[in-house]
Amino acid sequence: MSNPKDDLRRMKEEYAARKERLQNSDRYSPSNPAYQFLMHQREKQIQRLLESTGWVDLAESQVLEIGCGKGEVLEIFQRFGVPESRLYGIDLLHERVKKAGLSLPGSSLANADAQSLPFATQAFDVLLQFTAFSSVLDAQVKQTMAGEMLRVLKDDGVILWYDFWWNPYNKQTRGIRPSEIKQLFPQCDTQIRKITLAPPIVRILIPKLPRVAKWLEGLTVLNSHYLALIRKKA
Repeated sequence: MSNPKDDLRRMKEEYAARKERLQNSDRYSPSNPAYQFLMHQREKQIQRLLESTGWVDLAESQVLEIGCGKGEVLEIFQRFGVPESRLYGIDLLHERVKKAGLSLPGSSLANADAQSLPFATQAFDVLLQFTAFSSVLDAQVKQTMAGEMLRVLKDDGVILWYDFWWNPYNKQTRGIRPSEIKQLFPQCDTQIRKITLAPPIVRILIPKLPRVAKWLEGLTVLNSHYLALIRKKA
């Protein structure tokens, strides 16, 4: 039987190694046109999904992100109208939490494990999970995380899920398909969309053929991520 603590240790080591590998790369820089395209398209799809389900006015919502990193996703929700004082985030790495705090000084951020969220039951209207679960290899850890997310989510709240389903280049991750999303949240209604043209393709096309990249993404066949909206059943 695997030990959940071993998986947490592995993730921390992988995050540190990834930071070292990418320290001289602009792959995830806001100035990189391919990265700009990926982030712009993702934000547009998030907004469309929220609008289609009636989540238009977020000004009074309490929002928590699991695995908030440096705060880029929380910044999206700030642009959507959520006050900083209503933005919360947790991350395994203290350094990431510190950087997120520089971008969102009015938010509430914590160095914490998603298996034991330091928040009251039914405290949040919106929970965000953006590529945190695919970094977890242990099935029990994922199930515990999902349970904690449901615990702190209000009965009429939503979980917004964004994660990839396949990444053969990174053995430290494991893609998650719709069937597994539904297994993690069995007592919930789930709406799922396939979005985000595979990043390696985007990096090839964007410098010279941006219209082709948009067209391919619209076909969804080569899209690498799922965007899901998850609600507790009444």
